[in-house]
Amino acid sequence: MSREAVIESLAAHYDDGTYLNDLARRVAYRTESQVPSSRQHLYFYLQEEIGPTLERMGYDVQIIENPVPDGGPFLVGRRIEDAALPTVLTYGHGDVVRGLEPEWHEGLDPWTLKIDGEKIYGRGVADNKGQHSINMAALAAVIEARGSLGFNSIFMIETSEEIGSPGIKEFCAQYKDLIAADLLIASDGPRLTPARPTIYLGARGAMNIDFDLRLRAGGHHSGNWGGLLANPGMILAHALSTIVDRNGKVLVRDLMPESIPNSVRAALADCEIDPGEDGPSIDVDWGEPGLTPVERVFAWNTFEILAFRTGNPDNPVNAVPPRASAHCQIRYTVDRDPQTFVPAIRRHLDAHGFEDIKVAEAEGRSMWGATRMDPDHPWVQWAAASVERTMGAKPALLPNIGGSLPNDVFADILGMPTIWVPHSYAGCSQHAPNEHGMAPILREGLLIMGGLFWDMGEGPRPS
Repeated sequence: MSREAVIESLAAHYDDGTYLNDLARRVAYRTESQVPSSRQHLYFYLQEEIGPTLERMGYDVQIIENPVPDGGPFLVGRRIEDAALPTVLTYGHGDVVRGLEPEWHEGLDPWTLKIDGEKIYGRGVADNKGQHSINMAALAAVIEARGSLGFNSIFMIETSEEIGSPGIKEFCAQYKDLIAADLLIASDGPRLTPARPTIYLGARGAMNIDFDLRLRAGGHHSGNWGGLLANPGMILAHALSTIVDRNGKVLVRDLMPESIPNSVRAALADCEIDPGEDGPSIDVDWGEPGLTPVERVFAWNTFEILAFRTGNPDNPVNAVPPRASAHCQIRYTVDRDPQTFVPAIRRHLDAHGFEDIKVAEAEGRSMWGATRMDPDHPWVQWAAASVERTMGAKPALLPNIGGSLPNDVFADILGMPTIWVPHSYAGCSQHAPNEHGMAPILREGLLIMGGLFWDMGEGPRPS
């Protein structure tokens, strides 16, 4: 068997409906980690679906309880062919966000796979069941063709990613020897554009920050007291306007990188953001001036107001409100230490006369740190060459994605290079009603991963 034969077999795996049948079974599991009553389905998914599939591929499978009580279980499958061979860790998550059944289009159900033209609907098709199903199928195809992988493979599935991956850092530290590997090859998130295969090497981190201003115990009639009492909503709005100007530039420069590394800028030079048919139009004059849109998302930090509240927005009353609050978020690259963010904002507010506004990192918002691998790293160049060989075109190479995921546990705790090959696109309605994948992207994903895993066993590869 050859590389070409493996790729042809994976094309047939999609075309004859086998991949979609497998995915339909997996979508049917209501693995909503955000819904406590769905916790049992996290176990069922691992015990009944993923575990047996990996065992048929020659993996030794363990299902391990989460070290923290609010986290779901982990699955680790190990296929160790030779201790002298390189070991690849492949990660995915089996949990999904809430189904939101009433909000889907007529005729669609989050737990039933539905094909409509090139769109494949179902909760988890894009995030992440469709993606780790591709990687499992590609590994299986190489095993069937060669009789072995030619490398050692560890497959890890968590079930708490959609609630911030509680326990994953503790799990990876505790079971470091069980999942130790030379390289991570995983799939999550969207391509840069639907038509262009993409590789990314890390993720921006995210820190959520709460602002709160409480001036008095209760509201007071706006006719009698308006003009006499300070309005906390107006004060907080003015305070936030000193952090970000009217065009989206962040004015607290201690929150921003000092510069973009040359290797990052070079990697992004041939990349463009395509919102897709259903995506929003880009506001080209918003954000950091002097940067391209792709640099603003993948190489810079942002400050966003996610929610702002004062008074009672759902039922306004004629009263000067006593309190205002805002929930904000900083997405950041590896170029800034997130522990400096709250102190920098505190200094800024004090310097502008807003000493009464409280600012603190939001509690109960488990998030992940920033990671980035150099685009010139040998493993990156190896992976990019493999994808180009399969697809006949250079993939987009992103030093990190704009969003966040638990890549820091692999890069920092486990200390391995990280290669992510996404099989979705930005318009997939991830986390929303009508989540879907695109048939051409899913099919291409099978071919790309088949080529990658074949090349890993065939060589040559970085030492």
